[in-house]
Amino acid sequence: MNAQLSDEERQLATLVREFAEEVVAPQAYEADRTKTLSMDVVAQMGDLGLFGLPFPEDVGGQGGDLFALGLAIEALARVDQSIAITLEAGVGLGAMPIHRFGTPAQQQEYLPDLLSGRALAGFGLTESEAGSDAGATRTTARLDGGEWVIDGTKQFITNSGTPITRFVTVTAVTGTTGDRKEISTIIVPRGTPGFEVGPAYDKVGWHASDTHPLSFDGAHVPEVNLLGQRGRGFVQFLQILDEGRVAIAALATGAAEGCLEAAVDYARSRTVFGAALSTRQNAQFTLARMQTRVHTARLAWYHAARLRDAGRPFATEAAIAKLVSGEAAMDNARDATQIFGGNGFMNEQPVARHYRDSKILEIGEGTTEVQLLVISRALGLGG
Repeated sequence: MNAQLSDEERQLATLVREFAEEVVAPQAYEADRTKTLSMDVVAQMGDLGLFGLPFPEDVGGQGGDLFALGLAIEALARVDQSIAITLEAGVGLGAMPIHRFGTPAQQQEYLPDLLSGRALAGFGLTESEAGSDAGATRTTARLDGGEWVIDGTKQFITNSGTPITRFVTVTAVTGTTGDRKEISTIIVPRGTPGFEVGPAYDKVGWHASDTHPLSFDGAHVPEVNLLGQRGRGFVQFLQILDEGRVAIAALATGAAEGCLEAAVDYARSRTVFGAALSTRQNAQFTLARMQTRVHTARLAWYHAARLRDAGRPFATEAAIAKLVSGEAAMDNARDATQIFGGNGFMNEQPVARHYRDSKILEIGEGTTEVQLLVISRALGLGG
């Protein structure tokens, strides 16, 4: 795979991999056990410039692209998915909507802190009845005296309750045209009266990732907090979503590789019936299949990211990458846990955490079924 990387990309991948091993990995178990996102690690990621990777230098970014971001996310996810998703969401769902759709004033106010890692932001899309069907949004926003008045709830919102969370961007129904909802996106700063961040979820995995429900009860924000064009909120989200699927595919690839490396090391060191486990053909074949999944997943997200960065259509390739890599992470986590046997059931082992963490990779940023729908439509199938 190194042959597909430029010298600069190779240096970036090496830098983040070393940071992951030296800084992220040692604290991963305790962070998972205590369900605590280390703000010190987040700050160090900011110092490395990771939150600014895919943004132009003239707005405070590193001048990279989606591929560069994917390399960083993959390297982090190899040792800790919670830290990797903090970066992915901080960039793709926090800063990117402001960069892509914000006014000059909004960009000037928010981007410097978001791209430096001094602040995080969440994107409030999902609701109890609006997940894969995001068009079913029920949260509303109405104009009253030059202010948006927001009512509704959101759930599963990443980076919405950290000590450095600056705001959340929410989708809301701002009107109707016939039977169609007009959905817009609105910036809601932290501390806005009527805006409440609920207690953190007790999740199966991603324990150190910050995730909360949100509620809005007559929350007032200025009319200028509209992000992008009124009525274009859902379309704007779809533009962000395709890039997010590539980034999640990179994360899943890193998780799959982390499982593979741990399983190979364990198989070599574990003695069963007088010989190393790695000498048993069943274990060898299991590890070979795991390597194949990592290789295929990486090819898929590399291809999708390169297409996007070249300005070419990539939505179908993003769906393929998300599908292949999510399944690779889950399958490799299961097989690695089996290689470890009873030890794989102990949370001290990274493979146990990957086993819990990886299931969401078949759900978040579009379920496996949604990816299959996108791919089948690209084949001209369906009604």
